[in-house]
Amino acid sequence: WNMNLGAIQNMDLIENVGRDMGKQAKRLGVHFNFAPVVDINNNPKNPIIGNRSFGETKEIVAERGVAIMNGIQSENVFATAKHFPGHGDTSTDSHHSLPYLDFSKKRLTDVELFPYRKLFQNGLSSIMVAHLDVPSLEAQKGLPTSLSYNVVTSLLKEEMKFEGLIFTDALNMKGAANYKSPG
Repeated sequence: WNMNLGAIQNMDLIENVGRDMGKQAKRLGVHFNFAPVVDINNNPKNPIIGNRSFGETKEIVAERGVAIMNGIQSENVFATAKHFPGHGDTSTDSHHSLPYLDFSKKRLTDVELFPYRKLFQNGLSSIMVAHLDVPSLEAQKGLPTSLSYNVVTSLLKEEMKFEGLIFTDALNMKGAANYKSPG
């Protein structure tokens, strides 16, 4: 689990784990690894992130996220950071409902988006956008961040200057599927 890697202080060891992940993916013919999770484990009531996170601080998550990413991508496998803009400080699971984050844009920029900026600066290939309800980023009530022009285009592509590949989290998850029917 990433939580175990979060306790390791030697970033070379973590990068080696990423390199091994990349080698195994490449051997299987997999071109993308939907890792690393760069959500910050800062809500003890979060039912889904927990041990999937590298830790409780933005610095720990960013540093280890960059190390894993560098290892994966050193094997020509695309790393995919998730769950943008940050699923760590939620108390619901987007597989079952739409988590609500009532934080200011400043808070999101200072905390949740911090690891993403660090990975972008180090050449992240792709990103996965989460199904979240974040009123400070999207005024339309109940519109998941994964489907939001304001989040995907205005914030991620234009403001944060991300030029890599963008995925949404699975569209059959209730965080998105409850918003609109298929089609």
